[in-house]
Amino acid sequence: MAVFVALGAFLMTLAGGWTAQRVTDRRHLVLGLAGGLMLGVVGLDLLPEALEAAGDEVFGVPAALLLFVAGFLLAHLVERLLAARRAAHGADEHGGRSPEVGLTAAAAMVGHSAMDGVAIGAAFQVGGGMGAAVAMAVIAHDFADGFNTYTLTSLYGNARRRAIAMLVADALAPVVGASSTLLFTIPEKALGAYLGLFGGVLLYLAAAEILPEAHHEHPARSTLLCTVAGAAFIWLVVGIAE
Repeated sequence: MAVFVALGAFLMTLAGGWTAQRVTDRRHLVLGLAGGLMLGVVGLDLLPEALEAAGDEVFGVPAALLLFVAGFLLAHLVERLLAARRAAHGADEHGGRSPEVGLTAAAAMVGHSAMDGVAIGAAFQVGGGMGAAVAMAVIAHDFADGFNTYTLTSLYGNARRRAIAMLVADALAPVVGASSTLLFTIPEKALGAYLGLFGGVLLYLAAAEILPEAHHEHPARSTLLCTVAGAAFIWLVVGIAE
C-alpha cells in the first residue's frame, strides 16, 4: 500500500515540474510562488518535524535548530566558494550563477523526497489511518517539490534536459523511499537531523536567491501575492494533515 500511495507522489511531483515549465513568460510569478512554497515547507513542515524527531539539546539549544543554522551557513559557504572560483577564472556565466549550485539544491530536494517516501512507509507500518494522513500531506506538497526542483535547476543556468532529469529523479525518489521501508528503517533522530540541516539549506536558497531574483526585474504586487499564496498553501496542507 505504501508503495502504491507513493506513486501518487510521483505523479504530483511531475505535475509540479510541468507547471514550472509552462509559465516561462511569467517567470517572476513562478519564482515568487516557489519562494513562498519553500518558506512554507521549511517553517511549517520541515522544522517542526525536525524538532520533534531530533529532540536532544546541545548546550541548551535543540540539535535540530543547530543543524538548521549549520545548513543555512553551509549553503552560503558553498555559494561563496563557487563565486570565488568563478571570479578567479574571470567567468560570469548565467548572470553570475553557478549551475553546480542548482544541481546541488535539486539533489537535496531529491533526498528530501526520498525521506518523504520513507515517512509514508513508516506511517503505514504504524496503521492505516496514520499512513493515509502522512500520504495526503506528502502527495500535496510533492507538487511544490517538483515545482521547486525544476525551478532551482533551471534558475542557475542548467540546460532544460538537466532540469527534467532532476525532476524525474525527484518524482521517483518517494517510490524508492517507500520501498526501502520493506527492508529497513531510519532512526528517528537521524531523520530529524537531516530535516533540520536540509531546512537551513532550503531557507537560504529561498531568502537569498529565489525571492530577490523574483523581485529584481518585476517588483510587482502580484509577485508578493504569489509568495504569500505559496506559504499559505503549505499551511493549508499541514493543517489538513493534522
